Amino acid sequence: MRKLTKKEEVIMNRFWDEGPLFVRELRELYPDPKPSFSTLSTQVRTLQSDGFIDHKDYGPTYQYFAKISRDEYNERSLIGLIDKYFDNSYMKAVSALVKEEKITVEQLKELIDIVEKQK
Repeated sequence: MRKLTKKEEVIMNRFWDEGPLFVRELRELYPDPKPSFSTLSTQVRTLQSDGFIDHKDYGPTYQYFAKISRDEYNERSLIGLIDKYFDNSYMKAVSALVKEEKITVEQLKELIDIVEKQK
């Protein structure tokens, strides 16, 4: 799964937060100046062709909805990041977090305890 662009991420967040929307409803959620209807419609169709959203027919119009959840997207993005930048090694990823002091050894021990309790 590819990474969303900033504009696509804004659109997906609207679907994740609001639920199913018609393009005109999506457009109304934007502050002024609002993007054009056709630009937004094109972006939504791109997201659909890439598998992020789907639609339900209502006569000549479509109501779009998120096909994957925010959590699914974040999880897949993390997996892709680890694959791309850490040679698919979760150990390298965690080691980098510890090295850069983004997570402490104490927090890492807490995480290990949580995982062990889940087993």
